[in-house]
Amino acid sequence: MTENSNNDRVFGIFRELNHIPRPSHHEERVADYLCQFAERLHLEYERDAQNCVVIRKPATPGHEAAETIVLLNHMDMVCVGMNDPLNDPIESYVENGWMKARGTSLGADNGIGLSMALAVLEDDSIVHPALEVITTTNEEDGMSGAAALSKDFLRGRKVINLDSEDYDTITTGAAGACLQFHRIPIKKMPVPNDMHRWYRIRIEGGLGGHSGVDINKGRCSAQIPARTILEAVCQRSDIEVADIEIGEANASIASKGDMVVGVSNDETYEFIKKLLDNVNQTIHRQFEADPNIICRIEECEKQDTIIPKATLMALVNCLTKVPQGMVKMSEAMPGTVETSNNVGRIVAEADHIFVSTHTRSFIDSDMAKLSEEIASTFADAGAKSEVVMSAPAWQENQQSAFLQLVSDTFQDTLGWRPRMVAMHFVLEAGFFVQHYPGIQIASIGPRIVEPHSTSERVELKTIDDIWQVLIELLKRLS
Repeated sequence: MTENSNNDRVFGIFRELNHIPRPSHHEERVADYLCQFAERLHLEYERDAQNCVVIRKPATPGHEAAETIVLLNHMDMVCVGMNDPLNDPIESYVENGWMKARGTSLGADNGIGLSMALAVLEDDSIVHPALEVITTTNEEDGMSGAAALSKDFLRGRKVINLDSEDYDTITTGAAGACLQFHRIPIKKMPVPNDMHRWYRIRIEGGLGGHSGVDINKGRCSAQIPARTILEAVCQRSDIEVADIEIGEANASIASKGDMVVGVSNDETYEFIKKLLDNVNQTIHRQFEADPNIICRIEECEKQDTIIPKATLMALVNCLTKVPQGMVKMSEAMPGTVETSNNVGRIVAEADHIFVSTHTRSFIDSDMAKLSEEIASTFADAGAKSEVVMSAPAWQENQQSAFLQLVSDTFQDTLGWRPRMVAMHFVLEAGFFVQHYPGIQIASIGPRIVEPHSTSERVELKTIDDIWQVLIELLKRLS
């Protein structure tokens, strides 16, 4: 896979991880793997009630006086394109210097960083101070693992976070985030007698992507055409909607979706076809950066119940009022999104329509205000809203000696100095700053493109480079 034999074990561990399904909320098996990894190396470890695991390795002999260093990663991943995320392994392959996956997300976010940390634990030739390798759970869908960490789970106060996707940067800050679940009540009704033809409207081909870093790239969330279609359908007495399923993950821009509709005559079917033609023309005109997203129609099986039009209109009204995408650009950080919102999933359940919203901002008060406004909008529709996760924004002092050492290590190892940036995605760092006073965090990693999508890929050369930086940095810190 690479000519650099020093990190062959990184790729070997990554392959092992990708045979352990690890969607958010289902990390038990990968936590087992980490504990067994520690036992095999005869290393001390702890596992908490959230399945977060910390593995401790003593300093290289002669370096016991150095300050303990923490290597931080998360064990879950966003599973996109999988029929059965709890059982399907990931099939990776290499093409033109990049590692990709066949039809699914790759799990490089954050599997590559975790593989690096474990490879350090395994290699006794690496010079390092005392290490704590901590791996958290549910980072991608609520950060409940980091939020629940006990105050004594970590001893170190300098953290190298290997959960980064921008190879040429040191991430020194991240937006806060508020993930909310909203449930609009449904009382489903029997299918009218005249509904004798059924069709599935498919929205597919969207780029999707990370709802933070990709939110201002002009991509079309599948909920946008879905909202337009639902609004038009609600005006017709000869069309009914039986099912809705938009999006795959709360942390992703929705790349696809399905809606099942019933019609009573051929003329109505032709109306839907014309509607989809118009919607396709509109989204291709408005979202030139997302050229392959398209709405199609196909026949499907007969349905037993329908969603009342009043409920559908309540959903449409909410989606119309709730922002999708960038809300405000930062004045303090030119070119950086300051505040955004993403509607991740819309699913018709037995007694409610589920909608998830992911609000992000570098200004905690702005995030709280927008989140409250979104919840109020859904409340007006009779919905109940639940805050699943609220993570604070995080910002390091870029002039600190620790961050300057990280920057100098890039310069001396690779011949160039990385930028120090704050990113519009949420990291667990905000919780670590809350739990562990005085902690300092630098986030680095290889180049990962299109995380949280079936196009996710990682550049192999950048893995080699970050590995070299990490090994040299640990040596200097020892």
